[in-house]
Amino acid sequence: MQRPNILYIHSHDTGRYIQPYGYGIPAPALQRLAEQGMLFRQAFCANPTCSASRAALLTGQSAHSSGMLGLAHRGFELYDYGQHLVHTLRGAGYHSVLGGVQHVAPDARQIGYDELLEPEGKNVAAVVPAVVQFLGREPRQPFFLSAGFSETHRAFRTPGPEQDARYCRPPAPLPDTPEIRQDMAAFKASVREYDRGVGLILQALEDNGLAENTLVICTTDHGIAFPGMKCNLTDHGLGVMLIVRGPGGCTGGRVSDALVSHIDLFPTLCELLCIEPPDWLQGASLMPLLRGEKDAVNEAVFGEINYHAAYEPQRTVRTRRWRYVRRYGDRRRPVMPNCDDSPSKQVWVDHGWPERPVAPEQLYDVVFDPNEVRDLSGDPAYAEVLQEMRHRLQDWMKATHDPLLDGEPVPAPAGARITDPDAASPEGKLITAQ
Repeated sequence: MQRPNILYIHSHDTGRYIQPYGYGIPAPALQRLAEQGMLFRQAFCANPTCSASRAALLTGQSAHSSGMLGLAHRGFELYDYGQHLVHTLRGAGYHSVLGGVQHVAPDARQIGYDELLEPEGKNVAAVVPAVVQFLGREPRQPFFLSAGFSETHRAFRTPGPEQDARYCRPPAPLPDTPEIRQDMAAFKASVREYDRGVGLILQALEDNGLAENTLVICTTDHGIAFPGMKCNLTDHGLGVMLIVRGPGGCTGGRVSDALVSHIDLFPTLCELLCIEPPDWLQGASLMPLLRGEKDAVNEAVFGEINYHAAYEPQRTVRTRRWRYVRRYGDRRRPVMPNCDDSPSKQVWVDHGWPERPVAPEQLYDVVFDPNEVRDLSGDPAYAEVLQEMRHRLQDWMKATHDPLLDGEPVPAPAGARITDPDAASPEGKLITAQ
């Protein structure tokens, strides 16, 4: 069979805050991609931290199963780099190429790509020329090309006239203040640059006659880098954009409302490419959705946090109706280092965020409470739902051999760089109320 090329485009910290998801954040290239392909409106990462999210997608399993319990640049690694997608694809004749961000290994050479483009940086300005040049030199096919960008990670770009803060709307969990509007304007400027890069790469596919036989997978690692979002186990932290275009039914501007997870992409590729799926995969193939045979493949999706800058063990399960979050350990205050420093964070700090209590478990009705702010776990009227969600989570943890079940803190690798949870910022800087 003639297998399609695979172009995996991924960004930092974009969540679903882009034009195709209905937000006032222009992204014309991504909008065109959605109109030509298939957009998943209820897609979730498996861990809302940078390395663990990517590891889950690229190994098809939960972060605690793959070993990526924290950040690669802080000393965390996969248990087995042979479980990375590129090795399974190599067995099917794929030439694997890395351009830009990878974030699952301290050294990209550990992963096992056939070719490293090695641009001078990780942003659009550096990565796009390298990727476009690769596509223009009659590359060996089929190829798997990972094009990763540092956009829209902080620090954001300086807003231009098109991102006037006076007319920006803050993200849902945050108050409408001048500081947060300005912060959102800077995010919009970064989205604009990211979208420009995506457009140039997609145009290069067209110019080189590669578009028709290339499956484009466009996603991000997790929610945006604002308080209550990235590194949080709500839709604000776990919800991601996911747009797929190309062979296999990913055409026509279709939209799916099915619950899907990043860990579903590996088994999807196995079915699409007629590859025997490895035995470690934990996700469900999305091919029944792509073929229009089913409206759903998952009753629930799961997520976790172990380490980001600091240790903050949490687990969650999300169904169509309910979100349940369980925190482990004795800490009952926010872990400030796990929120990137920003003007928006400063607004919350100024209003007492570091001392606000955090419940050990939370239950949200995402139909009547889509912002997930009214915790129902203590309401007797929802005791039966709470018990059912506890069981769902416990069953998943047992099935995936979650180390939290041992009752002890999950250990970090020797030499890993961990920030004190009582610090104020990822690098231990002091942020004080003004």
